[in-house]
Formats: sequence, C-alpha cells, structure tokens
Amino acid sequence: MQKDVPTIMVVEDETLLLQAITKKLKLTGLDVVSCASGQQALDYLSNMENLPDSIWLDYYLKDMNGLAFMQAVKENPNWESIPVVVVSNSASPEKVNNMLALGARKYILKAEFRLDEIIEMMSELIAEARQPSKAPVAPKPADPVAGDVDAPTQPPAAPADPA
Repeated sequence: MQKDVPTIMVVEDETLLLQAITKKLKLTGLDVVSCASGQQALDYLSNMENLPDSIWLDYYLKDMNGLAFMQAVKENPNWESIPVVVVSNSASPEKVNNMLALGARKYILKAEFRLDEIIEMMSELIAEARQPSKAPVAPKPADPVAGDVDAPTQPPAAPADPA
C-alpha cells in the first residue's frame, strides 16, 4: 500500500545544502530522509520499513561517488525500482551515460536549475512511478546537460496513404 505523502531520500554531503534541500522539500509537503553520506543512505535503505519514493543523489560524496552508490542500488532487487535523480556540479558525457546505464532516471546540473525546478522534476518522477498500470520505459540516450530519460521514444509516424 502506498503512503499518502511521498518520501524523498536526499544524499548530500554538504551540510548546509542538505539542510536547505530538506527544508524546501518539507515545505512542499514531502517527507524527507536526509543522509550525509552514501554509506548512511545504503544503511537506511537496508533498514527502512518503507522505502523512499525517490532518491536525490549528489554525485560527489566524501565516502563514495555516484557510480558506487548506483551499483549498490542496482544490485539490490528491492531498491532497483526506486527512481534516482543525480544532482551534481559537473557532468561529462561519459559520467552521465554511466549513471543512466546504472538506472539513474535523470542527471541534473545544479547550476542550471533552481531548487524549485529540481523539486518539481522529483515530484513528476514520483507521480509517474506511482501510476499503477504504467509499463516501464526503456531509457533513451540522454542529453548530457539535462540527462532526461523520462520521455518514451516513439517511431516516426507512417506517411499518410494518399488513396
């Protein structure tokens, strides 16, 4: 059974930023689990009765990078369906593609979006994930800047029959 209020796990090692993100998420009506390290987040996931609806992941953490965290998430069948959004200060095409290949749903550059916009993206991901009949969509190649893999790809429309 779904919880009425969605929960976002925020994994961010910069204390002031973690506090600001947590406060803003709570003000928008979301529950928040704040983690100051990747290991703390993995420990929480291992022991939580109800898993979060989404994970906000900083790529560069003091104890591990985003790749190591995503590999741990992907290896656990109970966690692999949790939408993960990577929010980072840098994004090489290789880094973005590696994270998306491991299952991250989006890769967002912090400098290009306001906090409100990132929260809106997170809320949209949660709403999509909560739709009961939604079939999984295979990720498409991402724009390295935005890393958006949400939209399904569709084949081009067939030409109209002139007859």
